[in-house]
Amino acid sequence: MTAMGIDPAQLSDEDVIRELRQLHMTRSDTFFHGSDDALATHTQRTNELEAEYLRRYPEREVDPGRLREGARQR
Repeated sequence: MTAMGIDPAQLSDEDVIRELRQLHMTRSDTFFHGSDDALATHTQRTNELEAEYLRRYPEREVDPGRLREGARQR
């Protein structure tokens, strides 16, 4: 069951990425100003899409600067 919209497994790669970008852009506004239901729905949908992205791209590119060692070097 999905929070809203189409099951992420049914979306194209481009659609998953587009929806994730949109959700990440609206996160702060939903967190600070949305109702409890809106926040719960936003969180659930984000989790569904992130899980699908990670399922499709388990070997995604990781920026070395985002690793613990990279953070230490900064």
